Amino acid sequence: MTGPTERPVSTPALSAAVLPEDEYVAVRRAKLARLRAAGVDPFPARFKRTHTTAELHAKYESLTANGAEAAVAGRIVLLRPMGKVQFANLIDSSGKLQLFVRLQSVGEEAYELFRSTVDLGDVIGVAGTLFTTRTGEQTLEVRRWKMLAKALRPLPEKWHGLTDPELRFRRRHLDLISNPAARELLLRRSQIVREVRRFLDERGFVEVETPVLQALHGGATARPFVTHHNALDRDLYLRISLELYLKRLLIGGFEKLYEIGRNFRNEGIDRSHNPEFTMLESYEAYADYEDVMRMTEELISTVAQRVTGSMVVSVQGTPVDLMPPWPRTPLREAIRKGTGIDYAEHPTLEGLARAVQAKGLRVEAQKTRGKLIDTLLDVVAAEVIQPVFFTDYPVELSPLAKLKPGTTDTVERFEAFAAGIELGNAFTELNDPDDQYERFVDQARQAQAGDDEAQSMDLEFLEAMQQGMPPAGGLGIGIDRLTMFLLGQHNMRETIAFPMMRELPRAAAGAPDGV
Repeated sequence: MTGPTERPVSTPALSAAVLPEDEYVAVRRAKLARLRAAGVDPFPARFKRTHTTAELHAKYESLTANGAEAAVAGRIVLLRPMGKVQFANLIDSSGKLQLFVRLQSVGEEAYELFRSTVDLGDVIGVAGTLFTTRTGEQTLEVRRWKMLAKALRPLPEKWHGLTDPELRFRRRHLDLISNPAARELLLRRSQIVREVRRFLDERGFVEVETPVLQALHGGATARPFVTHHNALDRDLYLRISLELYLKRLLIGGFEKLYEIGRNFRNEGIDRSHNPEFTMLESYEAYADYEDVMRMTEELISTVAQRVTGSMVVSVQGTPVDLMPPWPRTPLREAIRKGTGIDYAEHPTLEGLARAVQAKGLRVEAQKTRGKLIDTLLDVVAAEVIQPVFFTDYPVELSPLAKLKPGTTDTVERFEAFAAGIELGNAFTELNDPDDQYERFVDQARQAQAGDDEAQSMDLEFLEAMQQGMPPAGGLGIGIDRLTMFLLGQHNMRETIAFPMMRELPRAAAGAPDGV
């Protein structure tokens, strides 16, 4: 009976949050009850396996004889009952193994429990001995089995897998269970990150970490996410870039450093953009953008060689040769050649917009000249197939980059492109605090003109610069895009374990299996 100061466990709000269940779940719940009635814990804490399936196959090949004993664990993805025997396929993260379960090997009680309670999707542990079937398949004859996690929901489409892209990304766990290629992509992404680290570590770079929650958003032109810190009672931003804190460490004496971390930008979603993404940024004191260009082409080609076995990668069926050196083309020349417009001849937004209109280019109107030049770059970059560096950018596009000697409107910056994808962005870093202050002031003017992605005035960063920041070359590479490129994927979401998705209507969101 509920006391006067107690609250009932079940409330309308909690009841509304209960997952919907159908007749298929009800059948599995009955099997769950049968296991418990038999004194079996359907969700035990542990199971001691001796091998993965891949290790077992390798060991079997080396033995070239039957009778090896082993214990493996994984998910059941195929069941073939044949009278008093059962064949099953079990998968783990390394591969697949056929199981052979028969009454005389496991005993009547264990066999009946297996036959009557094991479903596709269940996670089980088994122990037994290896043998070869008449068809030549390596098989484990089960002597003992143990339920490790009873699956209360069926696998999608009776294990044929998910095919709808939206459903695959929303129910990623189901996609990974039923789609080995999806698992392989994420494994290869992990390898790419590992090889990027290896490349930099071998060259004396030190990996560091910087804050995700920041008082100001800076280091890139992007719109931030805003959050609130309750204890401090202040708004903070999720970082849009790693740059400004990494430069503080550069000032502090780290001469070669890098970070691989998450950035957050309040922007749209398409095949090459996700609001939450992984970024590599590196900085090297006493280097310039020419040095960083050489490092970039070496890094990407080396990672390609180590991960794919070749410096030629296939992107949607087109071979892309990453062998250094890559061509260098000034941005002004690239845009003039690709669009017929010389942006240097149009020093105002209005003049450049008229030139764009006269050429009949279908691009969105922009609020600043720099943004319009960036849009023209997008037009040109979309046609790039083989890797190229576009160099020497307008100063209004690059508020953190060093001016090119002898100019007042061009900075030492490059972007690397291949197969229509931006692979990297780098500067000779601006280290004059007074020049940096004027660039921040110009960003404030752009914000007043309507650019909601303009950078903030960061006085603390300027104060740090006044301590003396060594000349340096900096590099940024999006890990998600690099993975998409190296593995030949059309959509970046394939390479992200849990990409951002639009919210489903309430009714559709209530079906957890999506089937």
